[in-house]
Amino acid sequence: MAKQFSLPLLLPLLLIFFSFNATQSRPASFEHDFYITWSSNHVKPVQNGTCIQLLLDQSSGSGFASKRRYLFGRVSMKIKLVQGDSAGTVTAFYMASDVAGVRDEVDFEFLGNRTGQPYTVQTNVYVRGKGDREQRVKLWFDPSADFHTYSILWNRYHILFLVDEVPIRVYKNNEARGVPYPKAQTMGIYSTLWEADDWATRGGLEKIDWTKAPFLAYYKDFDIDACAVPGPLGCTATTNNWWDGPSYRQLDPVQARRYHWVRMYHMIYDYCTDKARYPVTPAECFSWI
Repeated sequence: MAKQFSLPLLLPLLLIFFSFNATQSRPASFEHDFYITWSSNHVKPVQNGTCIQLLLDQSSGSGFASKRRYLFGRVSMKIKLVQGDSAGTVTAFYMASDVAGVRDEVDFEFLGNRTGQPYTVQTNVYVRGKGDREQRVKLWFDPSADFHTYSILWNRYHILFLVDEVPIRVYKNNEARGVPYPKAQTMGIYSTLWEADDWATRGGLEKIDWTKAPFLAYYKDFDIDACAVPGPLGCTATTNNWWDGPSYRQLDPVQARRYHWVRMYHMIYDYCTDKARYPVTPAECFSWI
């Protein structure tokens, strides 16, 4: 005869089970966690299936997205960007909700270059459909020569954009200043390779050279440590998730030094200092770390 559990004994076990299943904390795989969203004949596995190749040519770009949506956590992937003359191309890695008109989005956009010029990474944050919060950084290495790790940490306190664990941007929760913060909408994980030569390279002055096509970008080592939704518990509780712990609410001293170095020597554009666009400095710009 099966042993009977009383509800008071069973309830804690159910809470543990559902909290565990609401939080994904394992290396992701393309086959298990992602699907092709755009031009399936331009997306293919390479290197014995350990890597995904995206292709851009005159017929189409390409992209993929996560099968599940998440509310807070950390997502990472290693990317090797388009080599050679990539002017006019954009390789993107971002998180986004799908509610029309009130979209939340957290972007990495890698803007192509002419051969020999540094790659630029543009970050942006959309909240309730409002973006225009661009920052641009010149990368201090050649991101097309090898894979590098790009990560987004999203919690209730701030959003961190990291390159090989170096923070290149901190977007703080400034709701106390009246600034909306993305915390209510779940977001999927997306990557795309597409043509944007009307703005991507030197403001659209450098056009894409289709004689250099196809343009190829590579992705591997997907990692998702985040609250998958739907999930009955975990995503709303602050005590169960490591990313809400005290040590993840602000930069530690090493991260702060690295972030200052990026801002001092590699940042080339910050919407906070663009007086032509913003004669009145946006409220969130008064706290950048």
